[in-house]
Amino acid sequence: MGADGAAERYARQVVFAPIGEDGQAKLLRARVVVVGLGALGSVSASQLARAGVGYIRCVDRDIVEWTNLQRQTLYDEQDAHLGVAKAEAAAAKLRQFNSDIVVESSVTDLSSQNAEALLTDVDLIVDGTDNAQIRQLINDVAVKHGIAWAYGGAVSSYGVAGLIRPGETPCLACLFGAQAERDHDTCDTVGVIGPITGVIASLQVAEALKYLSGRTDALRDGLVYVDLWHNEWRNMRFGNPQPECPTCGKRSFAALDAPSDALTVTFCGRRTIQLRPQAQTQLSLEHLAKRLRPLGTVRQTDSLLRFERGEHILTVFADGRALVHGVDDVAQARSFYTRYVGM
Repeated sequence: MGADGAAERYARQVVFAPIGEDGQAKLLRARVVVVGLGALGSVSASQLARAGVGYIRCVDRDIVEWTNLQRQTLYDEQDAHLGVAKAEAAAAKLRQFNSDIVVESSVTDLSSQNAEALLTDVDLIVDGTDNAQIRQLINDVAVKHGIAWAYGGAVSSYGVAGLIRPGETPCLACLFGAQAERDHDTCDTVGVIGPITGVIASLQVAEALKYLSGRTDALRDGLVYVDLWHNEWRNMRFGNPQPECPTCGKRSFAALDAPSDALTVTFCGRRTIQLRPQAQTQLSLEHLAKRLRPLGTVRQTDSLLRFERGEHILTVFADGRALVHGVDDVAQARSFYTRYVGM
């Protein structure tokens, strides 16, 4: 698109005085990573792309499923039918929204081994996760490298959002303690409605646009809590960073320094268990597909392989990580993985 087309695309945003031409130019130069392309991340990524943020990296370990379509706005029925990787499906949609920006995808599980490589070459990190451990890892990287991040969480009809700026605001550990967000409600236990995820993601993006366009004087000084069903809206001021905070005060990065052991994760809202091998590996998906085709239905893309056998579905990624669908028992998931992947 030429200069005239670009000017027309962002005209309504440029005429908004707090952004203007200077702010829009900064947005076009900005680099953002969105971690988690679910309900929050799909809305955030879409708004950032349409606003003209020049570079967006989409990071997600999961695939699109039918339960996602109720609230995850970047995906359609074909994505769910094929079980495509969310990061790739999201990136493809964002490129359709705005061909002038750079969009990259990373189909991976964010861990202590890869977090710094994925999160430190950007101006802002946007939290689209539903996982306390991953948020602690984001917080560690953000504090260690001085990178702002847009925190957000939503479940049921309520949610919280805020922009955390290391050195200027409390970090996540300051706000919630070392055991941040453990034993909290999940969409599996209490459900979630689409409007709250859209509101919380929009609040995250509003702060992101202020920050990236250089209008930091307009940033919210705290977290905002919203409950759409019970008509509540509360502001919670940040206060000061805590000198005794283990993360930003004492600069101890427990999540980032933790060994990358084999993890088992039960995903929100469905009978799916994730398994990841302890040692780093690189699978030949083509070789695995040949081995599994006589045993069931196999669909393969460049980034993943989907194997259906009976009531179970196995989604395997090139790094050896797998999602075992249709199981509640960890031992059963491990057995299924070992039997068919052989690691």
